[in-house]
This record gives sequence, structure tokens and C-alpha cells, in this order.
Amino acid sequence: MLDHGGTVTGIIPGFLTARENALKRVQELIVTPDMHERKRLMFEHSDAFVALPGGIGTLEELVEQLTWQQLGRHTKPVLLANIDGFWEPLLALLAHMRATQFIRASLAVDILKAERVEDILPRLQAAAARALEGSAEMAPEIARRL
Repeated sequence: MLDHGGTVTGIIPGFLTARENALKRVQELIVTPDMHERKRLMFEHSDAFVALPGGIGTLEELVEQLTWQQLGRHTKPVLLANIDGFWEPLLALLAHMRATQFIRASLAVDILKAERVEDILPRLQAAAARALEGSAEMAPEIARRL
């Protein structure tokens, strides 16, 4: 992102600054007192959510955004960067949850997927275009920023 002229805002809780490798090249770095404030600010600053292959923290943050989407708390796109099929086990679990009606049609989750890094932005832009045309419920101001 940074190498291609993008703007990055980093949001990290203070206790992780020494433990994690916080980016130093970001245009803005926000240090929060705790994870709850970090997640709130990440939500407020985000037009979309992209889950790269990652660990438990990534999974937890992804599932929270899917839950909020399912409950109607936001309509921001959620995309899995399914590089080398990393997210296939999760996608299979979600399919199983639908098949067993633990995810009901009335409470569906809409997940975008990109198999290659270079497909991420085009998928998000396509979702934004659909929203602007009225075929999705993304807020127009978010769709324009994508």
C-alpha cells in the first residue's frame, strides 16, 4: 500500500508497541490505551475490511466484523485475501453453518474473496460500484471512497 502511494493509518494499543512490529512509515499512528479502543477506532476509520492470512487476532477481528454485518451494524465490505487457499477451512465452516441453519438466510453474511493480492482492490471497487448503483446497501459515502 505504502509503496504504491496509498495512505495508511496505524492503530495499535500501547501495550503492543514493544511486542509487535508497528509500522513506522505510516502517515498517522494512533496509540490507544487498550484493544477495545483500537477496534472501535479501526471500525470508525475503515471503509472496508480485508483479512490477510493471519492468526487468532486476525480471525477474532474478522468474525467481529462479520457479526456486526450480520446484525445490521454496518454494510462495509468484508474481504478475505484467500492467498494459497488460506481461508478455505473458514469458508467451509461458514458453508456448514449455513447448511445446518446456524446462519439463516435472514441473517446472511456477505464475504468477498480474492485469491491474489492484486485482485483485492478491484473486488472492493466492484462492491462499491454495485452499492452506488443501488444493488447493495453500502453507504454511498463509503462506496465513493473505495
